[in-house]
Amino acid sequence: MSPRRNRPRGGENPAEHEGASGDRYGGAQRTESWLGEEWSVRHVAGASAAGKRYRCPGCDQEIPSGTPHVVAWPEYGGVDDRRHWHKACWNAKDRRTSRVQRSRNAPKY
Repeated sequence: MSPRRNRPRGGENPAEHEGASGDRYGGAQRTESWLGEEWSVRHVAGASAAGKRYRCPGCDQEIPSGTPHVVAWPEYGGVDDRRHWHKACWNAKDRRTSRVQRSRNAPKY
């Protein structure tokens, strides 16, 4: 029996594929169009979301720690523009909006 190969076959460069699929955070990344803007969307696995809680902008409810969800941000936006959504809320974003109006001083998480 021959030993296992640790190097990829062919001319593949592993550095090219690193981070392209978003595996580091537990999900694949893609681009979607919404509100006339391109959005980067990444699905986050529950195990990758351990330790933090987020507030979904679709339903204004908390996303508990360890729950699978979606992170979306405008393609040309920065780190501060990322928003964490429930998967169902992201899929229904065109059909509903948040009915809860927060005050100006309320946190955006």
